[in-house]
Amino acid sequence: MPEVVVDGVHKSFGIVEVLKGISMTVERGEVTALIGRSGSGKSTLLRCMNGLESIQKGSITIADHAVGPDRAKLRALRRDVGIVFQSYNLFPHLSVGDNIMLAPRIVKKLGRGEARAIAGEVLALVGLSDKVESYPDELSGGQQQRVAIARSLAMRPRVMLFDEVTSALDPELTGEVLAVMEKLARDGMTMLLVTHEMGFARRVASTTVFMHKGRIHESGPSRQLFDRPQTPEMAQFIRSDVK
Repeated sequence: MPEVVVDGVHKSFGIVEVLKGISMTVERGEVTALIGRSGSGKSTLLRCMNGLESIQKGSITIADHAVGPDRAKLRALRRDVGIVFQSYNLFPHLSVGDNIMLAPRIVKKLGRGEARAIAGEVLALVGLSDKVESYPDELSGGQQQRVAIARSLAMRPRVMLFDEVTSALDPELTGEVLAVMEKLARDGMTMLLVTHEMGFARRVASTTVFMHKGRIHESGPSRQLFDRPQTPEMAQFIRSDVK
């Protein structure tokens, strides 16, 4: 059974149709990269998967949850589906450890000791064990983004969604964050990522989906897609995005 099933999804903002019949599946343990020009619908699709945007037509099932407007069902969905954005959204008045412990304590009703043990575990995963008592403004951008990833991992999600998480970082800090994501991929985490990091997508993603004007224009095994694009649009995109 796939971890993600998107079937005939349409999404509009007013009269502008942003997603025009998107269908795709992601198997358990698979890493799928969503690529394409700005405005192609990539981030909107990711937000729809987490219930942050409603859809007008079609269906989305992720980690055995049918995405819809019911608030209780959305809360259950978000326990199993983590999402990390370009902006870190850390609480500046809380330490790194407390930022990570917040959701497990509130949502899962864990005690402080258990939540702290989980915080230590996920900080070790992202290489920041020594920052548990630090505050966000004492960290670099790359470190803050790694804390944001750790915060999502603390909920023990089945699926992780990453929306342009490195786009605000310089190359060195980008490398730090991509290394964490690559480790998650090796460990078998099911992941969907919107990214402009073409080398990372080609190397780490098992499948790449090229979106163009609200549709899936081309998709397939990543290396095959990058090495032998089937459409002029994909070929042009790769050429223009080569760093």
